[in-house]
Amino acid sequence: MASTTLSTASAPSQLSSAKNGIFAPSQSLLSKRALPSPGKERRGKITCQATSISADRVPDMGKRQLMNLLLLGAVSLPTATMLVPYAAFFVPPGSGGSGTGTVAKDALGNDVLASAWVKTHGPGDRTLTQGLKSLDSLVLQGDPTYLVVEDNKTIATYGINGVCTHLGCVVPWNSAEKKFVCPCHGSQYNSQGRVVRGPAPLSLALAHVDIDDDKVIFVPWVETDFRTGEEPWWA
Repeated sequence: MASTTLSTASAPSQLSSAKNGIFAPSQSLLSKRALPSPGKERRGKITCQATSISADRVPDMGKRQLMNLLLLGAVSLPTATMLVPYAAFFVPPGSGGSGTGTVAKDALGNDVLASAWVKTHGPGDRTLTQGLKSLDSLVLQGDPTYLVVEDNKTIATYGINGVCTHLGCVVPWNSAEKKFVCPCHGSQYNSQGRVVRGPAPLSLALAHVDIDDDKVIFVPWVETDFRTGEEPWWA
């Protein structure tokens, strides 16, 4: 009877020890898995440090906008400078109004005044002035353009471009022969600039002449050439 009691009493302890023997290792494994490894802890610290360093190096929004504005200005200025000549090419020239023309300049660069000009230049005179500027011209002055004084001592409504159509020499007016004679290769033009002898292939270009507040104004000629009845080759 005593032995029975002892065995019964010892059963709970055996069960407890058995439980401890079975479940204790699992609990220890779980506790080991829950602990962070040293390597992971180091990587976490490094990641946090890198994140904090990179965040410190990012410029604020104000500096970023300033740099963007400076970059935009540096790019847009040369771009606009290059686009202006191309845009001017597509602008149609004026057809006779003085508002779209160029004031004629004398040899000294002064504005040509019609009243003063006819006092010093007699009938039939053809004197070079600074006229319209060609699109392909690399100089600041306008093309050399003859201002024509009619027999009645008025300024003609057309000017004659003095640039030879052969190789670009400036053709002088020969008052004795009443024609333009090129000194480079012998091309000749009549008193209105129409070609009469080669090697020049075309007549001299024309420009309209208007008078606005006594100033002589050159305006691009885009109509039919009255000397040949053809479309203007220079327009």
